[in-house]
Amino acid sequence: MNIKNAATLGLAGNEISKTVTGSSEVSPSRTAIATTSGAILGVCASGAATVTLGAVSAPVTVPLAVASGLIAGVASLFD
Repeated sequence: MNIKNAATLGLAGNEISKTVTGSSEVSPSRTAIATTSGAILGVCASGAATVTLGAVSAPVTVPLAVASGLIAGVASLFD
């Protein structure tokens, strides 16, 4: 996992939440959407979306997804 990748994916998740909600206002629903979007982007970027989730991909998938989701959630609170 690369911190730069997690930050990029997290900020992209935050931007997705703005598009989905149509607002940049801080709200619990936008934070939830940002966190989920960031985590999904982290899973996709790790390659787990194209390969079945297994023990081999878990060490890369979980930290990247969690970090991306966390960064997206925090970013959504400060827009």
